[in-house]
Amino acid sequence: MPIHRRRFRIEEAYIGGDAQMAAGADGEVGPMHREIMSELRAIRAQMGSGGGVSRSAAAETLDESVTREVAEAHALLETYRAQIEQCEKLKVELDLIYDAINRTKREIAVLHGKSFNGEEMAKVNGELGAVVGGTEEATQQILEAAEAIDNAASALAKVTSPDQQKILSEEIQERVVSIFEACNFQDLTGQRISKVMTTMKFIENHITVMMDIWGGVDAIKAHAPPIVDDREGDAKLLNGPKLDGDEGHASQNDIDALFD
Repeated sequence: MPIHRRRFRIEEAYIGGDAQMAAGADGEVGPMHREIMSELRAIRAQMGSGGGVSRSAAAETLDESVTREVAEAHALLETYRAQIEQCEKLKVELDLIYDAINRTKREIAVLHGKSFNGEEMAKVNGELGAVVGGTEEATQQILEAAEAIDNAASALAKVTSPDQQKILSEEIQERVVSIFEACNFQDLTGQRISKVMTTMKFIENHITVMMDIWGGVDAIKAHAPPIVDDREGDAKLLNGPKLDGDEGHASQNDIDALFD
């Protein structure tokens, strides 16, 4: 496509027949005119070559700009893809947490409905109270019978009358029977404790399920606070009855050794 440029006035004067103004009196074209035209042709050549260079530089600049924008858009797209993948992973984790919370709620609801409501806990407390009361009553009965036997045995050694001896012997036999009857509390106590243990086992199983939901016992232990014994004075020395295999308890031999 040809390039149209604006002509200088001196060119228009020369082309339009006004070149005589730049000629001498004799009609000859002077040296100054030739110099001017030569310079104009040189300027025209420089402008033509410079315009081509400018257009090529502009095209290269445009290509570089487009390439840079495409690269930036591609990098931004990759960033968005990575963020979407992270969001999908986060959604999976949140779904797992949501499911774990719902399962834990169900376990708590079962515990509350079958173990922690007023009726069930009142039954457990009643069974334990009956165990304590029955044990105390049986112990008192055994102690009274033992005391009566001791008194009857002492009196029996002193009397010589056969009738008195017979009466004391019958009293001793009655007291022995009374002791046997009082020992029946153990069977009732075992039944009551068995009911309580069933309830405790039910609670333990559901608590174990809840711990499994959140990663198991080891994961729960990692969040357990340290055990601190804040007892003071004599209370710190009292640990209750010793169970088989318990450590940290003084034996009867240890206690006897203190008095040797």
